[in-house]
Amino acid sequence: MDALRSLWKGTISFGLVTIPVKLYAATESKDLRFNLLHEPCHTPIQYRKYCPRCEREVEGGEIVKGYEVEQGRYVTLTDEDFESVPVMAKRTLEIVAFVRLEEIDPIYYDKTYYLEPGEGGAKAYALLRRAMEITGRVAIARVVIRSRESLAALRVFRDGVIAMETMHFPDEVRPTAGLTGITAPELRPQEIEMATGLIESLTTDFAPERFENEYRKALLDVIRAKAAGAPPALAQAAPEHGTVVDLMEALRASIAAAEGRRVAAPGVPTRTAAGRRAIPGVPGPRTGQVQPPGPPAGEPAPGGP
Repeated sequence: MDALRSLWKGTISFGLVTIPVKLYAATESKDLRFNLLHEPCHTPIQYRKYCPRCEREVEGGEIVKGYEVEQGRYVTLTDEDFESVPVMAKRTLEIVAFVRLEEIDPIYYDKTYYLEPGEGGAKAYALLRRAMEITGRVAIARVVIRSRESLAALRVFRDGVIAMETMHFPDEVRPTAGLTGITAPELRPQEIEMATGLIESLTTDFAPERFENEYRKALLDVIRAKAAGAPPALAQAAPEHGTVVDLMEALRASIAAAEGRRVAAPGVPTRTAAGRRAIPGVPGPRTGQVQPPGPPAGEPAPGGP
């Protein structure tokens, strides 16, 4: 495994305790990258930095960062200007609160990093990690990375590592008021029961190793075939999904299909198979027998009081 390259060095401020740390990107994109080519000669297209007023290409040393304060008027900033901003979080992960992980909606998460203790910080790092494990809390902090301040959540990950998720500020999350298609139609109890039954049929322990990027894998197969001069395999037509006319029948068929996949893949872990409720008219999870319809709502079951 290649050694990770540190992106940022600073300290975690934990009350009066400071922990020197190094920051590493925890994830990487596996997307396939394509060059744009000139079709007749397959030459990569160039993108030039061009000034339309001076009518010439611009060298990197001539380019500065500018903020448009009004149309056509800019204030330019240098590296020294960014460094002069009086924010503690430029070199310090300032912990401001501790919360439970389930209190944070995933919409706030941006990117994940690993934190490693710097020289002399191993014990304080281990102490913070152990205290978060015991209390079941994650730390909320402020940090500036590459001239951008973010909220951050520090949590115990695995292998003794503290992970940091940069987070959006609340004003960066778009309000939902602009969505006009959200309604509250009446739902029948039978529909709710069937929908929850489908969720139970698909419930399992999360095992990320079971998943892979199927589109990327198939696209690589196409690339390898074309590189070898072979004709690409014909893609299977995607199934058409029309408007659902009978919602109950669609739910019942979905549950049956989910149970069939579970029988075909018995190694898939599940937490709910034993306690799953019987859904009328749907094969049971273990025997495959159809559960008989229950009594109408409000009537006792046969043999009941």
